[in-house]
Order: sequence, then C-alpha cells, then structure tokens
Amino acid sequence: MRLTCPVMLVLLFISRPVARGESVYPQNCSLHCVRQGNPQCGYCRISQDDVQRSLGAAFFEPFGNCVPWPCDSFLGQQNPEVCQHYVDAPNNVTVHFLPSASSKHETTVVSWNPSPYGIGFLRGFQVSLQTLGTAHIYCQLFLIQKNSSLDPGHAQRVYHSDPFPLLPLDSRCVVTVMALPVPELWERFYTTKQFSTRSCPEKNGLEMCKKDWYPTYIEVTQDGDNVSVTFNLAPHNLEITQYFSTCYGAGRRNYVTVKPNFSVNQTHHRYHLANLVAATNYSCEIAADLVDAVRKRFRVWIQPTGDTPQDPEKTAVTVLLPVGLLLAAICIVSCVVFYQRKWRKLVEKKHLKPDILDEYCDKQEEPASVYITPRTTPPRLLIIYSDKDGPAHIAVVLQLAVFLQKHMAVQVSLDLWEALSMMEEGTFSWYSSRIQESDFILVICSAGLQKKHLESMRTSEDELEDNPDHHISSALVAMIGEELCHTKARGLDLSKYITAIFEYSREMDVPTVLGLASHYTLPRDFPLLFSHFHAMALHRPGSRLQVAHISEEDYTRLPAGAALSLAIQQARMGLGDTRTGTKGSSQTSGDT
Repeated sequence: MRLTCPVMLVLLFISRPVARGESVYPQNCSLHCVRQGNPQCGYCRISQDDVQRSLGAAFFEPFGNCVPWPCDSFLGQQNPEVCQHYVDAPNNVTVHFLPSASSKHETTVVSWNPSPYGIGFLRGFQVSLQTLGTAHIYCQLFLIQKNSSLDPGHAQRVYHSDPFPLLPLDSRCVVTVMALPVPELWERFYTTKQFSTRSCPEKNGLEMCKKDWYPTYIEVTQDGDNVSVTFNLAPHNLEITQYFSTCYGAGRRNYVTVKPNFSVNQTHHRYHLANLVAATNYSCEIAADLVDAVRKRFRVWIQPTGDTPQDPEKTAVTVLLPVGLLLAAICIVSCVVFYQRKWRKLVEKKHLKPDILDEYCDKQEEPASVYITPRTTPPRLLIIYSDKDGPAHIAVVLQLAVFLQKHMAVQVSLDLWEALSMMEEGTFSWYSSRIQESDFILVICSAGLQKKHLESMRTSEDELEDNPDHHISSALVAMIGEELCHTKARGLDLSKYITAIFEYSREMDVPTVLGLASHYTLPRDFPLLFSHFHAMALHRPGSRLQVAHISEEDYTRLPAGAALSLAIQQARMGLGDTRTGTKGSSQTSGDT
C-alpha cells in the first residue's frame, strides 16, 4: 500500500454523538452533506460518482470509489497544517461472513476499532479488499462529518463496512483498513488482514458440492474368497453416475470401474473385488469418476481360507524359516562356547588371572545393536525428473528406481511405470495424488530441469495454458517449493522432500525454490539416502550401521547396481562431465 492514498476529504468530522462501544454502520448521505457538518451525516458511504462530481476529476477504475491522491493535492492549499496530523492504524480488524443465496460466492463485512492515537483528527476510513491471484480491487470510502471531535474513549466504537459480495469460495483474500487523513511523513496508517473464504462443504454442506463429495460410509465383507465393498452413493442432485476403486497390494494394482444400478438402490451400492491374494494387506481408494475427485481411503485384509491355494514359495519359507533360525542359533552358541574355551586356554598359558579379565569385560558396555522395525508397507517414494537432458538421463532415472525398490526397501512411483494410471487420472491429477500420498518425494535435479524451471518463470500464463504438458516438471518444482515454504512456516518436518543429483550434474542444477529440501549426490550418498528413508542413524556411540551393497564401492556387485552404474557411465559420456565443464548438457524437446 503506497503512502499517497486518498485523503482529500480530511476536513470532515462526526455528526451526532454515538455511545462508546456501540456499533456504527454506514449511512446514505452525500459528500456535500458531510462537508457542511450536517448532524444527519454522521458516518457516510461516499460513492464513486459523488466524489467525481464534488472534485470535478476522474480517477482510476481499479480503485473503485477510493481516491489515490496525496493529502497536499487537495487540503494543503487551504489548510497546510491539516496534512501534518497523525492518525494511527485501526485495531481489531475482523471479517464476518453473511448469509447469501449464492452457492458459489461468499459475502463478507469488515469491522474494526479506531486507534486512540490521533483519534481527535480522524476524518474517516478507506477499506479495500482483493482476492489474491486477481487484479480487481473492491474499495469503499467512509467519511465522518467535521463538527464533532472524538476522544480516546471513543476507540471502543466498532465501525462496519458495507458488504463485499461475490467473493469466490475457497479463496485467499486480503483486506486493508486505512485511517484518514494520511500525511506524507507517517507510515503506520493502515492495518492488513489475510483471510480465506469458506469452502463449498463449509458453506453449503458436503451433499451440495460435486467436486468435494466423497463416500463417507464404507463396509468391507468377506465370504470365502468373495470380497465385497458397500459404500454410500452421492445425492441425486450431484448427477454422479459412475465411480472407480483401486487397490494396491502384493506388488500389483487392482482397478475396478463401478456403475451402480439406481433402480435397485439409490443410496448404497455393493461391488466385488477380484484377483486379490489371501493373507495380504491392501490399501484401497474409492471416489467418483470425476477429474480431481476427492478419494476415500480404506484398507482390506484378505483372510486366508482353507480352500485358498497357498503360494508354494511362501509355504516353503513358512516351514523352513523356524528350522533355519534354530540351526543358526545352535551354530552361534557353539561358536561362542568354542572361542570362549580357546580364550581361557590362551589366558592360562600366559599366566593371566581369568577372574580379573572377567571383571574387566563385565564392566565394558556392549555396543548398541541396530534393529529395523518391520512395517506393514514400505515407505512410498515419488521420483520427479525432467527428460530435457535426453534418453541417457531417463535411463539413469529408470535404473535408479529399480535399484531403490529392490535394495533400499521403498515402494517407488515413477511415471514411466504407471502410464495407464496417468491416462485414467490425467497427468496433473496423478502427480497431485502421488505427492499427497507419498512418504518421500525425490526430485532428480539436472541441467535440463533447472533450465526449464528458469524458462517457466519467464513464460506468461497464456503460453503455459497453451502447452501445459511441456512445462509439467516446472509446475511440479514450483508446487513442491511452495509446499516446502508452507511446511517450514508451520514448523513441521521437511524430511519428506529430497533433492539429488548424479555425478554428471552440478550443484547449481538444484532450483533455488528447493533449497530447503535435503540434498544428496548419487551414488556416493546411497548410505545417507537409506538412512533418510528409514530414519536410522548410520553412526552411534560404539556401533555403525552396515547395510550390504549400498555403498559407492559395493553397489555395483548387485545386478541392478551394475545396470545403474553402466547407465551413469553412458550418461556421462553423452552429456559430458559438467563438474569440470568439458561439455554442456544435451537438450531435447519435451519435459516430464
């Protein structure tokens, strides 16, 4: 808000006395009536036409009926000292929602208390409201007549604005209440308050909002091998005729299209889940078959039955595992006894006192052991990258996803593996869902991703709308950067967000908006990445976490690690070693 705000009507004062603490509402009265000090014109709304007729000058449309001119332009010529008066900013700015017939818009009224500092020179208020993300400003001007003087005790009055109608639901707004006059030498003359309008379910109820509706009643039943799900249907007025359900478990995704028969039942529907594996925990979702529909999550546990065929491999493991553990325990005990006897014989040969050694050993603290707590499901990881660096870089990302899922105990979501789901849900909807449901988000930073992000910052919104898929990685980077800022502002854990580069990329390839995320260089930091995924410390007093074949030296011993190493070498040859600047990164069209 600039200091040169509308204050030309500064010589106006309050008309009739108002009781302290009383609510004051705007009146219909003209600017001429206010200037004359008519007792009938105490607290008046000043319209745009009234100001224009009185001043004989036009003003900019975006300011509504507020006049964006400095005090000296109108009052300094007649009374120079009036512009030196100071009126402090209003207090207790509050936004009230009014009942309205519109189901898509909100109507609000703003109230506030005047500050006791400089209240004797108060001439009125200017109230402006803007919906964030739009250019239009709603502005209201209120003046008080000039023949009465206020004292600090009148600061208990509650002044109200006129209603602000047609505000979009579920939107962020900012309202500014400014005390008049506004001298050029002062700064604390206005108060700003941000607020959000109510969402459609908050205003109208969930049953009236098609976009926000989701099933609230879900019942899962099992009869032998037959598993059925019963859920409540959407109200008839929402005109939702089709639903979908998806379940993930045992490494596979099960998708079901649900078309209820409303002639049988108009409130509930039952459908069946097929091809599910017994003794498996499934994570399922159900929603209306609409774009960006809200999904309801539920879990399904398939109880094994006597007739259910068991997997031979699982049966063998179930039988042999206790036997193997027993044999391992016997071997460990035998080894301990053997080495203990051997050690005592060695001590006796050197004429040492075993009691002293036993006393010494008993005083030593045994290093703490590291245990991996079993999880129902592995951590879910979403990998985001850009294909502007060419097919060699894409091959590296693909091999990395394979390695992480096989040897780091994470469940990876990658667009290359879920093309069908992306076609069903839509690209942005798919990414938005995975970002919300994933435990970790790994952004593979590269020269192509950084360049595309910088280009998107210089691209107009119209160009983005013409070709949205071409800038999807930039949109995702911006979305994650915004989530990082919100998470940091709320003081929450930032461990969900991770950035990484391969050895053929540079640190400067990480977008600035992702600076708050944890950062790793691969494959050098594989142990650190494993520690991040499973919240396990690599080093503790007296112990060190050792996970086989994930270090930079050992990961190539695994087939997936060897394939990843080969892909990195081919990418380095194709893209050049950017750490030394020998060759720039290749660029191809398209962006993921």
